[in-house]
Amino acid sequence: MIIVTAGHVDHGKTALLQALTGTNADRLPEEKKRGMTIDLGYAYLPIGDRVLGFIDVPGHEKFLSNMLAGLGGVDYAMLMVAADEGIKPQTVEHLTLLHLLQFKQILIVITKADRVDSKLIEQLLQKIRKQFPFLAQNPAFITSAYSGQGIDELKQYLLKLENLSDQNKPFRYAIDRVFTLKGAGLVVTGTVFSGEVSVGDELYLSCAQQKVRVKSIHAQNQNSSKGVAGQRVALNLATELGKDEIKRGDWLSSLEIMPFSDRITIKLKPNQVLNDSQAVHIYYAANHTIGKFTRLINGENDLVELVMDKPLLMASGDKLILRNADDQQTLAGATVLEINSPKRHKRTPERLSYLQSLLQCTNSIERIKFYLKNQTLEVAHLQWIEQLTSSQLRQLQQQQHLFLYRDQVFSLNYQQQQQQALLQHLAQFHEQHQDQLGVSKARLWRMSALQQPKILIFHFIDQLVAQQQMLQANGWLHLPEHQISFTSQEQQLWQAVEVEFTKTTQPIWVRDMAKILSLDEQEMRCFMYKAGKMGLLIPIVKDRFFRQQDIQRFAQWLKVYLRQYQQISVNEIRDQLGFGRKLSVQLVEYFDRSGFLRRKGNFHLLRDEDAF
Repeated sequence: MIIVTAGHVDHGKTALLQALTGTNADRLPEEKKRGMTIDLGYAYLPIGDRVLGFIDVPGHEKFLSNMLAGLGGVDYAMLMVAADEGIKPQTVEHLTLLHLLQFKQILIVITKADRVDSKLIEQLLQKIRKQFPFLAQNPAFITSAYSGQGIDELKQYLLKLENLSDQNKPFRYAIDRVFTLKGAGLVVTGTVFSGEVSVGDELYLSCAQQKVRVKSIHAQNQNSSKGVAGQRVALNLATELGKDEIKRGDWLSSLEIMPFSDRITIKLKPNQVLNDSQAVHIYYAANHTIGKFTRLINGENDLVELVMDKPLLMASGDKLILRNADDQQTLAGATVLEINSPKRHKRTPERLSYLQSLLQCTNSIERIKFYLKNQTLEVAHLQWIEQLTSSQLRQLQQQQHLFLYRDQVFSLNYQQQQQQALLQHLAQFHEQHQDQLGVSKARLWRMSALQQPKILIFHFIDQLVAQQQMLQANGWLHLPEHQISFTSQEQQLWQAVEVEFTKTTQPIWVRDMAKILSLDEQEMRCFMYKAGKMGLLIPIVKDRFFRQQDIQRFAQWLKVYLRQYQQISVNEIRDQLGFGRKLSVQLVEYFDRSGFLRRKGNFHLLRDEDAF
């Protein structure tokens, strides 16, 4: 478990940690020389089977980004106030940051108690509690690293603290230092935000399209077989990447890395009166960038858009600190409500209603139920934004009656909505086109659910067909009550027409079929177009028909060819199928019109392989 120490420069933070643990948290020669902690110093207190870790974050305002790097993934803090100096500007600054980052508990620790009398210490405590009402009920300890006063009492209290870190979540680790060790190779250090890692684990690295393997772990100042949430950990990585390719602010995760976000929605916890829109410095874990926030509703802090110059890797519930344009004042803390927020239509009533409903969700389960009420999500996306392991997702699937299909997760309510819409749109099509049998899967998807994943809508259609709520004939979908059929006389004519198609590999013109069967051309035209509406024939141009199964055969051949070669020309179709150039042009243009292919210059590429 990690505990943050914060406070004004030279208020005895490092000395107190040395008294508690026997470790001097000042690592750098410059720190020892100057007497202040510049980068993240850390010390450890092994007691029985537990190890308490302390991050001594810098007090000097110049090193704020280093301080904030120490706050990620930590729940407890000790605010150090020197008895002989009292509350200083950096005391206020650090306490503000801890409060805005919503630490679970902040302990008041008065240091250097040997330098003043007890009456002045009591007055200082009263002043702290009065000036900062949110500390009114928080524990306070009077200590002196020099005399040892209060050290044991503080140590015993710290040992009783409950570990609140999220060890059951996926492993997520913020890198704040990168270096190489002779004989070991690449080493990164950082704080474990959540989960656990073991030697031999493979992890995703946010800055590279490759995994890295954990060779060894140094946790809580000792070699270990694993590191867990709330610990300060060094990882020795097996990777071909060099030290300069991994940087402070990168992440390691057991989950596949999702796209970075440069536009998010946040809930503000302001430290002062803010404009409805203003430029800010953004601090998040070991990252620092600039950007601009804009309230989505003027005067309200709950729904705020934050646009960042540098995209960052975030998840729901993560905490940020916002400072003013010259980086001199802390303006607000912020909680991530949504990543990858839309650029447009962000203030529509529907959008604001969605965000306000999301805001009312108090935990991960409530958010997941809300997400999936009216939409589907990619499994990997849901796991990332809510930081869920695969086993946790399976458990949620059983408890919340969720469904998985391929890479999509959805609720029964969403499935019922989509299937009802499919049936309604098909009924509308029948009403408007009573002379046609139905539509293809691809067309019904475009009519009913174009914004939804095609693979999932096709799955819902297959379910409706299996349940006989829809029927499928010759590739056409229709409702059971909607039928187009031949009369007995037309059925006999169809048998004769089909015989003529079996005699050739070419399409047949209406006029030619009329001559062959000695029928009136207009009568034959009406018949062949009726066969087309029934899905038996397909006109590639006006009055020139292939059988439906011939078109399907050509489409399947094109799929195989284009998967291998990516593109095809008219001349290649002519040579492969043995058609003349004119017919080859007609056939490929039919496939372009149907959405199966698309033209690019003199070539044709696969556009939608599910169209046939």
